[in-house]
Amino acid sequence: MSQEFNSQSSVINYDANSYEKFEVSDIDTIKLPAENGRIQWLNTYGFAFKQEFLKIVKNNSLDDFLTKLLTEDIHPNKVIELDDVSLITIRVLKTDEDDFKSEQMVLIVSHKFVWSIQERAGDHFGWIRQRLESNKGITRKKNADYLLYLILESIIDHYHDAYEDRSELKDINFSNVKPTPEFTVKVEKRKQILFKFKKASISLGDIIIKLEKTSFDDFETKYFSELKEQTNNLIGEIDFEIQELESKINLIFSIQGHRLNEVMKTLTIFSVIFIPLTFIAGIYGMNFENIPELRNKNGYFILLSAMLVITLISVWFFKRKKWF
Repeated sequence: MSQEFNSQSSVINYDANSYEKFEVSDIDTIKLPAENGRIQWLNTYGFAFKQEFLKIVKNNSLDDFLTKLLTEDIHPNKVIELDDVSLITIRVLKTDEDDFKSEQMVLIVSHKFVWSIQERAGDHFGWIRQRLESNKGITRKKNADYLLYLILESIIDHYHDAYEDRSELKDINFSNVKPTPEFTVKVEKRKQILFKFKKASISLGDIIIKLEKTSFDDFETKYFSELKEQTNNLIGEIDFEIQELESKINLIFSIQGHRLNEVMKTLTIFSVIFIPLTFIAGIYGMNFENIPELRNKNGYFILLSAMLVITLISVWFFKRKKWF
């Protein structure tokens, strides 16, 4: 298992003047923090290496409570302050999958190191590694708290990008859309995606608020105020789209209801016009001999004239009432 752990782990050591990245060859060589005083980023993919985790904790004299926390399989979102380190657990939304499942991520941080443990291989932190390697910006001049800030910011930015990329309904003219079952399913699917993004963003925002209140020495909390603002902006955008989507759906059904009312009004007007005509035709269709005008040679034309007058009076009445 140690060999597999080594292959799934990597270490980056850096300061303002140096950078070093290497794969783990021996678990005993992992020092948290690095012995040369540089900032260290240890990254591990997978939670099956419980014995290795416990060995790292013991070798580096980290808080014993970590041994209990790292052996648990499921972690809710939380921030736990321990002796000189904080443990952060996050459920990160996997936006590259259609079902939007989440994966567990654990961060153990101090002002001198970050140990990130991710459930599965692959992440969105490549740009951070590139900045560290190329010494762009101020990343290598800062402590590990700034590295933690970049990791959390990367998660927020990825949520925002994925949320924007999947807005298939954003440019649709809803006033011309028919509420077919297929379209209704598409709208409901979009709403479910928005709810998942909102839930993940709120959970991440709670983590950031807790980090903002930490009290470690040499651990800057000002970075997390900016992250909190970014998270709130993302939640606000999601809320706005949810409300806009519901408003547009209501507009669709309102337009559809109006169209249906117009059709029903037209049918009703025609029905009202033809009801007296049908009544007259029914009377004169009876097999009685003593019906008035039945034997009059102009009876047919008289009856048609009466029907025409009734029709004109009905139309005039409806026009006056502005029913059409």
